[in-house]
Amino acid sequence: QVELVESGGGSVQAGGSLTLACTASGPSFNAAGMGWFRQPPGRYRDFVGRITWNGQETFYADSVRGRFTVSRDNAKKMVYLQMTNLKPEDTAIYYCAAATRGQGGSSHYQYEYWGPGTQVTVSS
Repeated sequence: QVELVESGGGSVQAGGSLTLACTASGPSFNAAGMGWFRQPPGRYRDFVGRITWNGQETFYADSVRGRFTVSRDNAKKMVYLQMTNLKPEDTAIYYCAAATRGQGGSSHYQYEYWGPGTQVTVSS
């Protein structure tokens, strides 16, 4: 089981940077694949990026590749989403998610545990 809480959201101007953190608890975190998703207003929840249990592999959506970086610190039970060169279209609620049956993927149904989300607003 994994419990997740996101933090670090806020408002930023286009071109700015923001780093989100996901604090995890529970015995299964260190073996879990971790993902970040986002849900813009009135739209479905979309994949942003993910990282394998040991941090050796990361994967990104085309829309954020080169701008966003996912990392993790298993000793601290933390996952991070570093966002740079933010655009207004990045405005969304951002969620971290944990996959304990496999390492997750780009679909939300591959993750069993979710945080409550944190709002990111990018103004032009």
